[in-house]
Amino acid sequence: QVQLMESGGGLVQPGGSLRLSCAASGIMFSINAMSWYRQAPGKQRELVATISTNNIKSYADPVKGRFIISRDNAKKTLYLQVNSLKSEDTAVYFCNSFPPEDIWGQGTQVTVSS
Repeated sequence: QVQLMESGGGLVQPGGSLRLSCAASGIMFSINAMSWYRQAPGKQRELVATISTNNIKSYADPVKGRFIISRDNAKKTLYLQVNSLKSEDTAVYFCNSFPPEDIWGQGTQVTVSS
């Protein structure tokens, strides 16, 4: 059974940083491309960043140059370093494979506010 557990979110001021983590189980982590997604209030879930099995990374335009995705296959953990945060980054952040499995974790809330 796939389980995804996101953590590391919080309340930060504009310009601040956080490191999000996602512990995965029940998924063939090392042979899947993995992604971070986010869902802001009243909006659809959107793809934020993806990392391939050979560490090729891609980012949505709004986060390019500010977010960094990484993975540790031995720990089955996905990371997202989020820097220079803006109010529009406020959302619940989720991890999943790419393309995503049907099962989602609870996500981790990131709130950017002064």
